[in-house]
Amino acid sequence: MTRKTIKPVQIGELAKQLGITTRTIRYYEEIGLMGKSDRLGGSTRMYDKDDILRLKFILKMKAMGVSLKEIQELSEIFDINDQDFSTITPKLIEILDQHIARVDEKMAKLSSLRNDIVNYRVRIMDLLKNGHAI
Repeated sequence: MTRKTIKPVQIGELAKQLGITTRTIRYYEEIGLMGKSDRLGGSTRMYDKDDILRLKFILKMKAMGVSLKEIQELSEIFDINDQDFSTITPKLIEILDQHIARVDEKMAKLSSLRNDIVNYRVRIMDLLKNGHAI
């Protein structure tokens, strides 16, 4: 079985594939989330399989509500340790656990708000049934 090789792509093509802007990719590079990209002839940015996987990871983390600061921490650990994924796993688990706790808290607050709204609606309906003005 042969493994599909991903050929390097330019920034515009990568942005198009991932549904983001080239500015977003450049910004991630500027703040240190992306490793160094290869350039053809000193000007054209090229992204290889590892760059693409890293960018997909960043986008997934952002979609889950992980802050850029937290992603930067993961990127620094990753780069300092020669891009060994196992070195970021403990920090990643810690960050995800914190986000799970925040989501649980938000869900509890929303559930409470929903109950308050339902109860208020019931009270209003009772008042209307009994001929009282609101």
